[in-house]
Amino acid sequence: MKTFLKAICIALLPYCINNGYAQTNNELPNTITDSLYIAEVQDKNEPVKVLHAEPLYIDLIRDLGARKGEREWNVGMGLTDKNTHDEYIALVEYEWAPVNRLGLEVELPFSFYYPVNGETNTPSSKLNSLKMAVQYSFFVSEKLKTSMAVGYIQEFELTDFNQYSSSPLFTGNVYNPFFIAAKRWGQNFHTLLYTGPQVFHHFEGNITHTIWQINTNFHYMIPGTRNFVGVEFNKEAQKHYFDMTIRPQMRVSVADNILIGIVTGIPVNRENERFSTFLRLIYEPGH
Repeated sequence: MKTFLKAICIALLPYCINNGYAQTNNELPNTITDSLYIAEVQDKNEPVKVLHAEPLYIDLIRDLGARKGEREWNVGMGLTDKNTHDEYIALVEYEWAPVNRLGLEVELPFSFYYPVNGETNTPSSKLNSLKMAVQYSFFVSEKLKTSMAVGYIQEFELTDFNQYSSSPLFTGNVYNPFFIAAKRWGQNFHTLLYTGPQVFHHFEGNITHTIWQINTNFHYMIPGTRNFVGVEFNKEAQKHYFDMTIRPQMRVSVADNILIGIVTGIPVNRENERFSTFLRLIYEPGH
């Protein structure tokens, strides 16, 4: 799995760069091709929508300013190198816009654990939760190149695979309201803030605790393409605790409706985990 993810990243890096900068050889200057691509997204006889670069690790429920009929499938897989074990993650998600500006999502996230160095105290593999989410874009301004949204994620946490026959299927809930603000600077630079509390409610012992997510993002969209390079700063804060993971990333368009996102995770505090990788395959059916 490690070798496979590394090979994908290495293979697609020159493609992302070459495919983006190959546009400079076209007859049209980059400023014109950029304008044409932005117009393809924004300038339609439909509700206002601003083109924003969407982060790849903490992704949005749907595009900001979503239009009715938009939909998207995501398949993701990743690897986190921890001190006592390797964690492999996988997810399948479907997102769609039933009406203008409203996005819905259903996701199934999996975790698989494998011990290293003979470690015996390893978490059990499981389908982490049934995850459902809603997001509404309440502010979209082409003049300001800015969008804002609020949303809510509800997770029904599930027990380990090996406990299905002996324990309750649902072990808790996660309540996660969030706020998003995004701005495009000029035609190619994008910034985004995604923040909100995650309230974990464990049924056993009726225990709750809260973690604040503060995710900030910066992306550069390669002229005349849908490709981008950028970085996420994923931060978690709670009482007497703060952690941040820096996630450099790039997105590559391999077809009109298929994109691949590649993410590397670099934790600031390496006490419990080291580097990680994540790959996201994005498919956008026509609408």
